Amino acid sequence: MKKIFFPLLAFAFLSSYSQDKTAPTLKSILLDQLKTTHNKQEWFVPAIPALDGLTPEQAMWRQDTSNHSIGQLVNHLIFWDDEELAKFNGEKPVPFNGNNDETFATFDKSSWAATVKKLDEVLTKWEQSIEKADEAKLQKWYGIIAHISTHNAYHIGQILYIRKLQGSWNPAKGVK
Repeated sequence: MKKIFFPLLAFAFLSSYSQDKTAPTLKSILLDQLKTTHNKQEWFVPAIPALDGLTPEQAMWRQDTSNHSIGQLVNHLIFWDDEELAKFNGEKPVPFNGNNDETFATFDKSSWAATVKKLDEVLTKWEQSIEKADEAKLQKWYGIIAHISTHNAYHIGQILYIRKLQGSWNPAKGVK
């Protein structure tokens, strides 16, 4: 799997590095993936710009009871990004009973700003941890880190879709 995954991953990002002629490294690829789902807008809208200007009421809105709110999606991202970051940094993650539904935690209006700040903080900590990591650690963790970025992008797409449904998304910010 490693023999197939890494070359495909490197190829996918090679074009973004071709202008400065610097060959990508595993670290640079993983950092680029994390940054583009955090706050570096390139091909799609990252998390922080996707949440920009969202009111607590909009973050709590649900189309119906079978769907998650934006706030629940953000809490889910915070949980899983923080969970894996703790493991990556050799720390003990928070106790978890294995019920993924519980990671889509609700919140009250007064905690929305703190929720967005927490997501920004955990994504920043991921980037800092990757910066500090050596090649051996990145070789061990690259698959999980790549999946974190993919997972983040998946839920950011849901956030944008919900914002479009509720009429709170400005298409001039990147998605028409």
